[in-house]
Amino acid sequence: MKTSSSRWRTVGAALVAVAVAGGATACSSSDGASDGSGGGSYAIWDPYPQFNDDSGWVKLLKDCGTSAGVTVERTGYDTTDLTNKALLAAQQDNSPDVLIIDNPVVSTLAEAGALTATEETKLDTSAMQPNLLGAGQVGGRTYGVPIGANTLALYYNKDVLTAAGVDVAKVVDWPSLTAALAKVDAAGKKGITFAAIGTEEGSFQFLPWFWGSGARLTALDSPQAVSALTLWTDWLTKGYAPNSVINNTQTTSWQEFASGDYAFGENGTWQLANAEKLDFEYGIIPIPASGGGTAPAPTGGEFVSIPVQSDTGRYATSEKLVGCLTSADNLLTTDTTLSYIAPVAAVQDKQVAANPDLLVWVDAVGAAKGRTGDNLGTRYPKISEPLWTAVQAALSGAKAPQEALSAAQTTAAAATR
Repeated sequence: MKTSSSRWRTVGAALVAVAVAGGATACSSSDGASDGSGGGSYAIWDPYPQFNDDSGWVKLLKDCGTSAGVTVERTGYDTTDLTNKALLAAQQDNSPDVLIIDNPVVSTLAEAGALTATEETKLDTSAMQPNLLGAGQVGGRTYGVPIGANTLALYYNKDVLTAAGVDVAKVVDWPSLTAALAKVDAAGKKGITFAAIGTEEGSFQFLPWFWGSGARLTALDSPQAVSALTLWTDWLTKGYAPNSVINNTQTTSWQEFASGDYAFGENGTWQLANAEKLDFEYGIIPIPASGGGTAPAPTGGEFVSIPVQSDTGRYATSEKLVGCLTSADNLLTTDTTLSYIAPVAAVQDKQVAANPDLLVWVDAVGAAKGRTGDNLGTRYPKISEPLWTAVQAALSGAKAPQEALSAAQTTAAAATR
């Protein structure tokens, strides 16, 4: 892909201003041969600073470098810092050769002209699940390969449900879930906890119910959207969910569920290790859609992308590195380490064979959607903030669901014109 220099100056400068304001600096170690024949040093940046140089993850990166005939120089950043550094590096023509980035950020970098499209670098995405790949697509072009995905489901406390006389197998839609919460409440226990904090975490947790109603992010005030927010507000009004959800992060929501008092807790695959430490027996079911079936939940996880380089001769080796990192054998190991579900069906089968409890997560990921999908791209953050603001207003009682979502739609429409 040839990027338009004028477009980059216009879009990129505005984005980089954010990075500069945050005090971000960038440096790359992409020195060495660049004729595609191998050799030299190739830089990889990732959002996994928790993994040190002795970890299996870094060993994989180094091994992929060896297979490609180059030396890998890896740097791990936290997600926010990585986004800022990637923007600034692109402006300075000093990007890493391979960038592993949170999937909602892909559209931001792609629209800024900072990433190559897979059609140019010949990355193979044919085996990837289309719904996961969608998070990295802008204007019909794909800007990387998903390395794995996580999403949301409902953890449940078997003891609480048994004592309340609830058969979890019959919780298949909103009416049956609400009926289960009523039984739990009547039995003297607490119903459900989730995170509705006024940040992206709040939108992330609300989206399965929003999408599960049939609503679309381009119409925040539709009858379907109002039904989803009404569901949540009714749960608070009836005492089925605690008022604390208004300030809950996904971590504090998990802590509430882990207390043993709640029947259900909405959370993600990243809590599986903590779930094994619970003092009670738990299970997991998909978040139900309004009329039944699995609700589309938002995908988390990263894409492995190749940033734009002025020296296009480097792309051939970068493609080898990405191909190695996202090969079936390496995905199995990597996604187990990251508590991700693989983006490839054949690897998912291996994950379930090794741990049958992952089947519910495979099903949830299969129904999931990228937040920037439906060609929303960089418009998504301008929609998400009004959405979480509406959720906060309704749950706090400041506005009725319809009023809150009508205001959100007006704000989002003005911001995305």
